[in-house]
Amino acid sequence: MTRLIVAAGGGGDAVAAAMIHAALYGDDDQAVILTYAWDRLLIDPLPGPRSPADFTGLERITPAVWSVPAQARPIEPAGSTLPRLAAELPATFALLDPYKGATGLTRQLESLVDHVQPTSIDLLDVGGDILARGDEPTLKSPLADALTLAACCQLNAPVRLLVAGPGLDGELPPEAMTSALGPVVHMLTVRDTAAIRGILEWHPSEATGLLVATARGVRGTCEIRDAGLPVLLTDESQAVHEVDLDDALSRNQLARAIMSTTDLDEAEAYSREVCGYSEIDYERNKALWLNEQQSMNLDPATIRRQLDQFEAEVRTRGVTHTTFRRLTEALGLSGGQRDELRQLLIASRPEQHEAPLWHIADEA
Repeated sequence: MTRLIVAAGGGGDAVAAAMIHAALYGDDDQAVILTYAWDRLLIDPLPGPRSPADFTGLERITPAVWSVPAQARPIEPAGSTLPRLAAELPATFALLDPYKGATGLTRQLESLVDHVQPTSIDLLDVGGDILARGDEPTLKSPLADALTLAACCQLNAPVRLLVAGPGLDGELPPEAMTSALGPVVHMLTVRDTAAIRGILEWHPSEATGLLVATARGVRGTCEIRDAGLPVLLTDESQAVHEVDLDDALSRNQLARAIMSTTDLDEAEAYSREVCGYSEIDYERNKALWLNEQQSMNLDPATIRRQLDQFEAEVRTRGVTHTTFRRLTEALGLSGGQRDELRQLLIASRPEQHEAPLWHIADEA
């Protein structure tokens, strides 16, 4: 049997989709994961999502949908994690192209469903910001989720919405979505994380990293992103909830506004109107800033001194863990240095590595 899972926000949602597919359906069913190539600036220096024209080596599934096999490559300077995911995971990764708006995404979904005839269709969001109204002060990236929600709600086939790890993306506190969360369909375990063993050693997703960490028993407060958002890691953090799709649409003002959009610019304009901003504008501004930054040499003594200062500061906020993405930015390094920093820190202080997170050392 073939299961279709739509990764609502791209990025780490695609990794979580592979893990949750194995947890819910086992290894016998084939997974087709439909996802954006939208890895944000840590992997891709270009703002916004990538389209099929940004790749070589894609394989056509239908006239409207391409798959990303292991041999595919983003055309420089673009970057993408999808070819490596295709090489390391058994799923088929199909590319969501949002450049024709929610209308175009709906056509892609219809085309793929007609071709694959999946046994089930799940729309997966890690963190739950797909349930946002649009005016929440902590909301940072509503557009990608709103587009997939709008498209799935117009699909002439049953779609089950799943929210994994409520609150783990730092955008909506769990209590803000409690009334919308339906039954728990699965509590992720250490065994479930084996399906993506090794992926988070190189993939920079924070929300999915936190989901895996909580499934492995990590508890505390984790600081994420460049803004240092605090996220609580609790006994409920590894839950996968079912959510009523129509209820999600009734909450999500942006998804309702963009249902008939025919290009990404139009959807962005609605995001500015409904939410007050576009996450792609943020990426554009940040990309300009990053282009002006010089890569620093990772001198071990300097890094250790900066790390000690950072840990002393975050301890005062009650932080127990952080991500390597957060550390990279907090120490003033470029996104391309994340892996080098990770290796240096793990080699020098292996006792602080609670994979895939970094444990803040107790005060000496």
